[in-house]
Amino acid sequence: MLEKSCNEFIDQLASNAPVPGGGSASALTAAIGMALGSMVGELTSGNKKFSEYETEVSELLFRSSELIRRFKELTLMDMEAFERLNKALKLPRSTEEEKASRTEAVQTALVGAAEAPLLIVEECVKALKILDSYSLIGNNFVISDAGTGTALCEAALKGARLNVLVNLKLMKDTEQRDSMKQRLDAASETGRHLAKLTYERVEQICEDY
Repeated sequence: MLEKSCNEFIDQLASNAPVPGGGSASALTAAIGMALGSMVGELTSGNKKFSEYETEVSELLFRSSELIRRFKELTLMDMEAFERLNKALKLPRSTEEEKASRTEAVQTALVGAAEAPLLIVEECVKALKILDSYSLIGNNFVISDAGTGTALCEAALKGARLNVLVNLKLMKDTEQRDSMKQRLDAASETGRHLAKLTYERVEQICEDY
């Protein structure tokens, strides 16, 4: 899927195909948001005006690159997890034995279907922290891109969150469900708070620039 053109990805997303869906779209959106952060870093690195931040920017660029790679992985992971769930949901249930087998398969698949977007949410928090750093030390000429990246990663976090919730709702293992919900809420709260601070900072810089 990642080898397809943007047009092909969007067309498949708009079709009746089960994948890609909201989770993988969120992961790809986060990758784009993080890529914008990298652009800020690249246009800050080597600039004499920001030479005091050269070491920090270099570290940020490395972390950004790793997260972009991770979001690409999660795009595919989410698709694969949903395909497994979709396959389990289509299992026969004519007999009690088939019903039991299907229930077990669905419940197992639900864990993966919830874990993939949950990881996207958690990785978005890491991306938002990096974007916050870019907004503080980045080249003001492209600081709007740090804000845009922040907006995209926040949107990705929110989209992935919904995909976690919809799967948790069907999960019968309450201990597993509660544990994942706690992770989700903690990451969501941190991410949303950070995104608000960063975006508002960048907005003010853009107005004053």
